[in-house]
Amino acid sequence: MPLTIDYYLAPQSPWTYLGHERFAAMARKAGAQVNVLPVDLGGKIFPVSGGLPLAQRAPQRQAYRLVELERFSKHLAIPLHLKPQFFPVAGDDAARLIIAVGQSDGSEAAMRLTGAVLKACWAQQRNIADSAVLAQLLGESALDAQRLADSRSSAVQAHYEALTQQAIAANVFGSPSYVIDGEIFWGQDRLDFVARRLGVA
Repeated sequence: MPLTIDYYLAPQSPWTYLGHERFAAMARKAGAQVNVLPVDLGGKIFPVSGGLPLAQRAPQRQAYRLVELERFSKHLAIPLHLKPQFFPVAGDDAARLIIAVGQSDGSEAAMRLTGAVLKACWAQQRNIADSAVLAQLLGESALDAQRLADSRSSAVQAHYEALTQQAIAANVFGSPSYVIDGEIFWGQDRLDFVARRLGVA
């Protein structure tokens, strides 16, 4: 029976961006089902898990974050702006859009849009909190423009809140988190372990 992976993410996370395509390839190779689960990391999960928004972290932690981002970007040959023009940026609208796409078009479409949103923020320096940008990303991902309107529904907002509570209940505290049969793998630098768990290492 194929494995199911709960993929908890914040669409403005650089670490999610750095791991997204590798994770997608692993899941395809393993024939695994991916549940794409955008969550409110900074607003709801950090307050109960001890996380801090970037600006509130100690200076040495902020500095080392930049070192690690550059290190992984070069190692993986993935383009990344260390300080993109539109960051920090709210991820809620993009998260709701990914949810709306997942509900109407399925997991593969949600994965495709997630990759486009992450790339827009970290490689293309586009504002993923801007509705016009999100509409463009739908078009570039060959998805229905109606999804933007769908994402503003109360049902999608309720689902976003429910996914966030689901993440808290699963002890998720950061993005990306990959959960397989209750086992959490936190961070794109744990993808080697994910590959082993999926049997595709």
